[in-house]
Amino acid sequence: MNRILTTFAVGATLLAGIAVPAHAAPELSLARFDCGTPQPPTAVNQRFSDTYAYGDLKLQLVFSCYLIKHDDDYMLWDTGHAMTMPNVAPKTSLVDYLAKIDVKPDQIKYVGISHYHADHTGQIASFPNATLLIGAREWDAISSPKPPEGANVKPFESWVKGESKVEPQTLDKDVFGDGSVIVLRTPGHTPGHSSLLVKLAQMGPVIITGDAVHFRENYDSDGVPTSNYDRAQTVASIERLKKIAANLKATVIIQHDARDVDKLPVFPAFAK
Repeated sequence: MNRILTTFAVGATLLAGIAVPAHAAPELSLARFDCGTPQPPTAVNQRFSDTYAYGDLKLQLVFSCYLIKHDDDYMLWDTGHAMTMPNVAPKTSLVDYLAKIDVKPDQIKYVGISHYHADHTGQIASFPNATLLIGAREWDAISSPKPPEGANVKPFESWVKGESKVEPQTLDKDVFGDGSVIVLRTPGHTPGHSSLLVKLAQMGPVIITGDAVHFRENYDSDGVPTSNYDRAQTVASIERLKKIAANLKATVIIQHDARDVDKLPVFPAFAK
């Protein structure tokens, strides 16, 4: 009798396993956009190193932002310069980029913002239906009666007024709840700065740095720009990104460095 019951139990367990399949991994892909017009190469030593680490190095910094597709949901990471910004305005707006793949602004579920500077926030007003994911201290600055110098407040009016949804983050944020896309706390450049981790199936994990670092030499030397909010936090955040990259064997994308941005395919192609 016990043998019959045991056989029945094993069979029931097998049937249960067949009836309740494991959750499939999300279909995840990542695209990058040119979100500003680069200017000629400029000397980076004085502005980007408080220890004068870069000598006569000149670099052409670029402006980039990103689209993550998670199954049927879309997330933007940073929104680049405004189309009205003199000299550095993008040649193509984010709305027009998205139209090339038949995605409308109201289909963007989340907009993640690395920090409040104008070259990362300029086009966010085009996506009022999106939930804003932003560091709590960045949000405190934007929504303050007296925002700090450098905070690009105007495009956030819909969220400040409560007409759009915002989720200020004090910790890392698992965006879709499955560990595939994580907003990382990396303060230092600004008080509530964030970076992004995207775990692609084919390319592997990708870290998009925001302005935690600005170019490869900056990353390699733990360089701190003279205008950064907090030196110690900056160095700690760079160290964190390096350790995550090493532990996950992740590809690091430095948003202002063309050499890194080119690790991703040209839109409308997606990395997977």
